Amino acid sequence: MMGFIDTMRSEGHAVESICRVLREQDCQIAARTYRPWSPQKPIFNVVREAAWTTVELAGRQVRKLTPEGLYGRRKMTALIRRTTIPDASRGSIDRAMCTLRLLGIRRDKGIRTTIPAKDGIRGGDLLNRDFTAPRPDHTWVMDFTY
Repeated sequence: MMGFIDTMRSEGHAVESICRVLREQDCQIAARTYRPWSPQKPIFNVVREAAWTTVELAGRQVRKLTPEGLYGRRKMTALIRRTTIPDASRGSIDRAMCTLRLLGIRRDKGIRTTIPAKDGIRGGDLLNRDFTAPRPDHTWVMDFTY
């Protein structure tokens, strides 16, 4: 049965549609039972090979992170699809990266909420960090940054 599904997949049919036709012919098989059996090269190993390399250091083998190991999920997905598995899904690569604890490095900066004064001196603390009010409309805290 699994060989038949492999043959139909090689012709371009989806696993779900193949299983649906087989169910119509009284052959009960679910797509989720085929996928763990599937003899595809595991994405986990492909991502690990792309992210890590083994080098010899002082006579012993040491694992070292490659530049591709710093890739984020989008860039790693593009790399795996371009080099190894053209139909690799984003989700499987994401799960492999989470398992390997690969986060990627982002170039964007953090969000800046305030702009410091040109002289670098902060405003005085008129409330001495006491923001409690004895009655309504007594103590107002405002930001005069802009």
